[in-house]
Amino acid sequence: MYRRPLLSAFRAAVGACPGGRSALGKVTEQDACLTKALVTCHVTGAETPTRTQSRALHSTRELCTVTQTPQASEEEVGAFTKLIEAMGFTGALKYNKWKIKIAALRMYTCCVERINYDEFFEKCSLPDTLNSWFLVAQLHVWMCLVRMRQEGREGKYMCRYIVHSMWEDVEQRSKIMGIDAIHRKESMRAMTETFYAAIFGYDEGILSDDCVLAAALWRNLFNRQCEDPRQLELMVEYVRKQMQFVDALDGEDLLLTGEVKWRPLVEENAQSILKVATPTYNDAGL
Repeated sequence: MYRRPLLSAFRAAVGACPGGRSALGKVTEQDACLTKALVTCHVTGAETPTRTQSRALHSTRELCTVTQTPQASEEEVGAFTKLIEAMGFTGALKYNKWKIKIAALRMYTCCVERINYDEFFEKCSLPDTLNSWFLVAQLHVWMCLVRMRQEGREGKYMCRYIVHSMWEDVEQRSKIMGIDAIHRKESMRAMTETFYAAIFGYDEGILSDDCVLAAALWRNLFNRQCEDPRQLELMVEYVRKQMQFVDALDGEDLLLTGEVKWRPLVEENAQSILKVATPTYNDAGL
C-alpha cells in the first residue's frame, strides 16, 4: 500500500517532463541490459560488472604485531552432549579427563615455578608482596589460557582446571602467610575481580596495538603506578614474544603434558621463534 503514492507521483513527474516517457524508456532499457549482463556473468562465472563508486571505501591498516594463528574449528557434538554441557557437565572428550587435569596442574606449575619473580619485582619496581606475586602469575596464566582456548573443547576444559589450580594455590599461600579467614576472604574476592578484569584488558591488548597492551599492563600489572616508560616497553615486548613462543607449541603436546618453558624477561638478542623440541610422554600421558 505504501508504494502506490510513490509510484503515482513518479508517473506524474515523468509525464509532466518533456520527453519524460522516452527518458524513462531509456532508463528501463539500461536496467534491462544490466540485468542481462549480470545473469550472463552468473552463468558463465565471469567477473560481475559494477558501477563506479562515488567515494573511496574506508580501509584500516592491518596490525603487524598480532600473531596470525589459525583458529581451531568447532567440533561437531551431538544434542545430548550439548544438553549436558548446558547443565554444567562435560561430555566425552578426545583425551581422558584425568590426563587433562594433570596437564592443567603442570601448566599452572610452570607459571609458578619457572618464572623468576625476583627479576620481575626488580625490573618493574614491584613490591615483594603476595599481591605482586599474584599479578605476575596471573599474566602468565592468562597467556596459557589464550593458547589453550585454541584447542577446542579439550582446551576449554583444561582452562577451567588451570584457573582452579591457581585459586587453590593462592588460598594455600595466604594461609601459610598467616592471613586470618576474614581478611583472606576479602583478599580472594578482590583478587577474583582483578583477575577477570585483567583477562578482558589483556585480551583487548593482544588483539590491538602496543599502546592498548601497554595500557592494560599499566592498569593491571603495575596497578597504575608506573612512571618509567621503559618498564612498560619491556613488558610489552615480553608479552609479545612470549605469546609468539607459546603459539608455536604443539597443541596435542600441551593437552597431554602441560609443559611450558618460558623465555627470559630480558634477552640480549631476541631471535625469531624456532621449532621447539617435542616433549616425550608415555601412554598414560605422564
